[in-house]
Amino acid sequence: MATPILDPNAPAFTRRYMNLADARLGAKALVASDEFFAPKERMLDPQPAVFIPGKYDDHGKWMDGWETRRKRTAGHDWCIVKLARPGVVHGVDLDTSHFTGNFPPAASLEGCYAEGDLPPDDIEWQPLVPATTLQGNQHHYVTVQSGAPCTHIRVNLYPDGGLARLRVYGQPQRDWTRVEAGALIDLAAVENGAWLVTANNQHFGAASQMLMPGRGANMGDGWETRRRREPGNDWAIIALARPGVIRKIEVDTAHFKGNYPDRCSLQAARVEGGTDESLVTQAMFWPVLLPEMPLQMDHVHTFEADQLASLGVVTHVRFNIYPDGGVSRLRLWGELA
Repeated sequence: MATPILDPNAPAFTRRYMNLADARLGAKALVASDEFFAPKERMLDPQPAVFIPGKYDDHGKWMDGWETRRKRTAGHDWCIVKLARPGVVHGVDLDTSHFTGNFPPAASLEGCYAEGDLPPDDIEWQPLVPATTLQGNQHHYVTVQSGAPCTHIRVNLYPDGGLARLRVYGQPQRDWTRVEAGALIDLAAVENGAWLVTANNQHFGAASQMLMPGRGANMGDGWETRRRREPGNDWAIIALARPGVIRKIEVDTAHFKGNYPDRCSLQAARVEGGTDESLVTQAMFWPVLLPEMPLQMDHVHTFEADQLASLGVVTHVRFNIYPDGGVSRLRLWGELA
């Protein structure tokens, strides 16, 4: 079994929001001023950066990230990234893991909204993260106070160096006026704007991964809790992308075989006011949407409308697994309110 993957020091925005710079979802590193030692695309790899001792290529030591050559002229290095979805950025992680004597002393981020692949040369870039001091071999989490959606970001390195990973956490924007009345939408999909409020345990896999598109690639691509040694059950609270009436539920245990939950259930409610912290207590008393249902290993479980309680319009759900285990994906198909 893998070691825990979550950084206990990471701020809430890393769990709550989608990584808009995730290459799996379509984010692309378009152009960079320099990428002599390591290509810009590695910076968007969703997996944590690794270090391989003794691995070299034609340009020198192989590094898992974007790395420019030592700058001998005025100016600084930069890279333009097209985000996987247009969205409002709430925080970033400038990760210099394994870069020690070759990390940038500082970095900044700018954003813009542009149609097409590459923004025009005369576009006005808006500051997202001011020039921030970096250290070697560590995560740098920065909260972003910006209400304007972006399609592209530009990361600036002062003056040069290597960035192992760039994570841009934000809420994707969607034109809901284009959704036909009565159409079923996955209200738990991160690409639609759903987010994880919190989960009681995420020892082996982040609960937010249940909201990702597609089926899980492997057992690490899902929510997995530690083995429970005390009474009770594990749970996760999810804020829906929009208020709606849930008509169908899918629970996918892809790749989870000896460690899938024995059963699952869902509670749901329409929440107005309060805080994320107060939801933990409230959710214990929400009405049941789906009663306890048995689960199987490595299987897509579909629960239709006749198996669900008629709760009307809801905004949040509490997903319960009994007693513990792993779930790859959760889909909540519903009609918009």
